[in-house]
Amino acid sequence: MGCCTGRCTLIFLCTLQLLAAMERQIFDFLGYQWAPILANFLHIIVVILGLFGTIQYRPRYIVVYSIWTALWVAWNVFVICFYLEVGGLSEDTDLMTFNISMHRSWWREHGPGCVRREVTAPVSRSLDEHSYISVSGCILDFKYLEVIHSSFQILLSLVGFVYACYVISVFTEDEDSFDFLGGLDSYSYHASPKHSHVELKPVFLSK
Repeated sequence: MGCCTGRCTLIFLCTLQLLAAMERQIFDFLGYQWAPILANFLHIIVVILGLFGTIQYRPRYIVVYSIWTALWVAWNVFVICFYLEVGGLSEDTDLMTFNISMHRSWWREHGPGCVRREVTAPVSRSLDEHSYISVSGCILDFKYLEVIHSSFQILLSLVGFVYACYVISVFTEDEDSFDFLGGLDSYSYHASPKHSHVELKPVFLSK
C-alpha cells in the first residue's frame, strides 16, 4: 500500500506535534511546571504511538491517538482558562507546580523584549537583604505566550483528530476488501465447474 494523502498528512502532523511538544516541554522544565511536564510527557508518548500506527498500518494505535487528542484539547483549554483567569482560576496559584514550589512560567521573566533585574528591598528588618525580581519592557505578556502555545496545540490536535479518523476508515476498508477478495478467490477455485468436472471426467478407450 502506497502513501495515500491522508496517511502522509497524518505522519506530517504527528511529526509536527512531536516537535511542538518537545519545544514546550523544554520551557516547562525551565519553569519547573510539573503538571504541564507530566501532560507533555504523556502527549509525546501517545503521538509516537500514533505515528508508529500510521506508518505500520495499525488502526488500534491510531484509535488511541485520536482519543488522546480529545483529552489533549481539553487540557489545553484548561491551560488557556488558567492563564486568562477564567472561571475563578488564578495564575498566581501553585496549581501548575502541584503546590511543590512557587515557580511560575519561564516566559514571565524571559519573554521577548523582557529586561530582568534584581531589585533589593529598600527596607528590611532582618540582617539578610531580600532581593526581588523586576521585569520590564516585555513586548508580549507571558500569559499570552502561554495561550498562543496552547492554541497552537489545540489546532494541531483538531486537525490530527480529523485525519486520524479518516486514516482509520481507510485502513478498515482496505482490510475488509482484502478479506472479501481472498475469500471470493478461494470459493471460486473450489466451486468452479471447470475444476470440479475436468478432474473427474471419465475417459473411454475404443478397441
